[in-house]
Amino acid sequence: MAVIPVAIAGAPYDVRIEAGLLACAGEHCRPFLQKDRVAVITDENVADQWRATVGASFDAAGIKAEWLVLPAGESTKSWDHLASVVDWLLACEVERKDRIVALGGGVIGDLTGFAAAIVKRGCGFIQIPTTLLAQVDSSVGGKTAINTPAGKNLVGAFHQPALVLADPLALDTLPLRDVRAGYAEVVKYGLIDDAPFFEWCEAHGHALLAGDQALRETAIAKSVAAKARIVAADEKETAGVRALLNLGHTFGHALEAETGFSDRLLHGEGVALGMVLAARFSAAQGLMTAQDAERIAAHIRGVGLPATLGALGMDCDGRKLAGHMLHDKKMDAGTLPFLLMRGIGQTFLAKNVDLNDVAAFLDRELARA
Repeated sequence: MAVIPVAIAGAPYDVRIEAGLLACAGEHCRPFLQKDRVAVITDENVADQWRATVGASFDAAGIKAEWLVLPAGESTKSWDHLASVVDWLLACEVERKDRIVALGGGVIGDLTGFAAAIVKRGCGFIQIPTTLLAQVDSSVGGKTAINTPAGKNLVGAFHQPALVLADPLALDTLPLRDVRAGYAEVVKYGLIDDAPFFEWCEAHGHALLAGDQALRETAIAKSVAAKARIVAADEKETAGVRALLNLGHTFGHALEAETGFSDRLLHGEGVALGMVLAARFSAAQGLMTAQDAERIAAHIRGVGLPATLGALGMDCDGRKLAGHMLHDKKMDAGTLPFLLMRGIGQTFLAKNVDLNDVAAFLDRELARA
């Protein structure tokens, strides 16, 4: 088992990574529970695949699991579902020292974590991520949120889990599209500050997506270790370090908003295309070579992720897309910092980007074949 410590001051926890963890989740969770019952929140798709296995593990550990099964999909990260989760937790008589279990992908983890943060001014929770995106990114670091009509993840809280259990076998039940979407977040860690890891992705990405378990475990452990290091240095994104984790997200969130936070564009797909756009914009600004930008685009495209805006079939212009960015959480004193690149593995936070330049760049990208 790989165990990655997340050294958050006052709230440290471990991320445990091993094939088969779902079948013994109860055993791992038991030391963190003060009662012999636990509230478990999941979605319909995950429940179909894993409720029996995880439920049996809790039974074996002498724990009664109370289940709330929500609709699958990004639209579940909403005010209405947050209210229903909170009401359900209160009906379950959850106490502040209890641990709520989030079993699912990023949507369930974000929603459950936010509910845990606000119920009785803060309950504990445990993340059991079942998608690659959640295993390498959203389950670690304590960002919890819901979406609103104004934008993605605009209402939320920093609330760290007590434990994260990542089982790579869960990925075997996912559609390839979902695994690809999660893989975008793996590539991100190479582009931020680890060029050799990006080279590793170029060499092994196809085999990882094809189901190689050893490569998947390596990618998860490497990604979690990278995120743990960054989060420990800047838990609440006040020092500018944690902002690096948003590479591709400013462009990606704008694309998600324009496509209605729907299955037209999964979050990881938006991040993948967002990283390509960040690279191409950086090249257009003279910050990195066009060759490096196209190398990034080639890898993203080569693994089956979107690498051009035209692939989305959107009916909009660059100014409209740039307008979505005005709701970005990084807005500071009326300006929007951008994650740009000086090269592969050389991401930095730029604070002097003109949104008019971004809009003009996006118009050119929309016209790209």
